[in-house]
Amino acid sequence: MSKVEDKELVMNVLSARPGAFAQLVHQHQKLVWHLIYRMVQHPEDTRELSQEVFMLVHQKLHQFRYESALSSWIGRIAFNIASRYLKKASKWQFQNTSNNRESGEQSNDTADPITSLCDQADLSRDLAELQMYQKVEQLMQQLPPVSRTVVSLYHLDELSVPEIAQITDIPAGTIKSHLFRARRELRHKLNKELIGNNDNQD
Repeated sequence: MSKVEDKELVMNVLSARPGAFAQLVHQHQKLVWHLIYRMVQHPEDTRELSQEVFMLVHQKLHQFRYESALSSWIGRIAFNIASRYLKKASKWQFQNTSNNRESGEQSNDTADPITSLCDQADLSRDLAELQMYQKVEQLMQQLPPVSRTVVSLYHLDELSVPEIAQITDIPAGTIKSHLFRARRELRHKLNKELIGNNDNQD
């Protein structure tokens, strides 16, 4: 949505125009669900936290200043609520990495860290498309929550690195580092799967 459309929708909600908030929820519920589910990995918790997100959006919408897209602002709320949930549940602790380490890791791979997850694995010749999707989905669940969420936002929701940085309040360079490490980890695991499958067929 454009800033003009965002402003119109926000004003309609704030003026209690019938159906306006339902429209806001409809337009952003997919993003909120994807973001939270990738972090907490539990459908019922995701449903409850998504409801909490939109309740808070309704309460705080008057504070929206149009400095970013409405989707980024709502995504930030969702990310913060999911992060708080994980911290309370002692399931996740965010670990900061130094810029030097990030730069060093990225310099070891000449490929763009935000290219397609499976291009270099070249698995299309070995696995059917559905099998590939299911395997990548399964392996994504093994990634750390932040990396898993960043990958989902970039590849599934097709958000840009700057948009993800706004949502997560993580520097763009760190977002790229998460994408780089996630792609490397997935490629490694996928290659191991291929080797294992080939050994079993021999």
